[in-house]
Amino acid sequence: MHTPRSQVTAARARLRLVYLYGDLMNLYGDRGNIITLQRRCAWRNIDLEVVEATIGDRIEPDKSDIFFFGGGQDREQEVVSRDLALRTGEAIQEAVEDGAALLAVCGGYQLLGYFFRTADGTEIPGVGLFDAYTIAGPARNVGNVVVDASLDGQRHTLVGFENHSGRTYLGQAPSGASQAASHIGGCPQASGPHRTVPLGRVLVGNGNNGEDHFEGAQDRHAIGTYLHGPVLPKNPWLADWLIQAALRRRLGEDASLLPLDDTEEVAAHDTLMARVLRSGNVRTSIR
Repeated sequence: MHTPRSQVTAARARLRLVYLYGDLMNLYGDRGNIITLQRRCAWRNIDLEVVEATIGDRIEPDKSDIFFFGGGQDREQEVVSRDLALRTGEAIQEAVEDGAALLAVCGGYQLLGYFFRTADGTEIPGVGLFDAYTIAGPARNVGNVVVDASLDGQRHTLVGFENHSGRTYLGQAPSGASQAASHIGGCPQASGPHRTVPLGRVLVGNGNNGEDHFEGAQDRHAIGTYLHGPVLPKNPWLADWLIQAALRRRLGEDASLLPLDDTEEVAAHDTLMARVLRSGNVRTSIR
């Protein structure tokens, strides 16, 4: 039972999570990430309101503290891409620039880069929040993943499961790529200088592209990743990183999270990581 773990704060903090296109982008049970955020907020007496935003809906950047964006098939990504260009993309950019937290998984991660080039050569424009682009590969990357991650100078491990054919590369798009994604919402893609860095280095698995051994992306308090599982129940420290970023945006930089007893979660994480490290082709050692 988790309920008695945390102390109760005198005044309840209130945060809003915007679930982006959950009716279209919800592969592999990634809604479990939202459940994890809800529970870890509730145990700390934080009210987390979940608002679903889909085609045609407008987002209020100043009232949006956390975004979650899941994965979808190519057809759904094309539909969502058009809506991002018309109304939602600019609002997401504005909120993240103002300190909002964001987690994007798989297809959502791809749509927050410059573009996703499908297997038939179609380029689906992205928001350009991440300094990244994605090209469909000849085969799917499927299997367990362990990542040596770093956020705010702190080293952590991430465990999850990847299942993607897209190859994501951080950095400017190659010369000759379509300029369809050069503007969104009438504004240049990059609202301010990009600070996109890899979320971490792959120890087991393929990660972004199976070539450079990087997994995911971080830019400000926005995280993109290929890790399913869902990722947050297996890695509670990442859930708390997102919640704390949102809380500090809402209440100020002095806001901090009450600690939880994560004995069971850490044990589950460590057991899974050890199993994957034993069975996988480990690229580097954890320092």
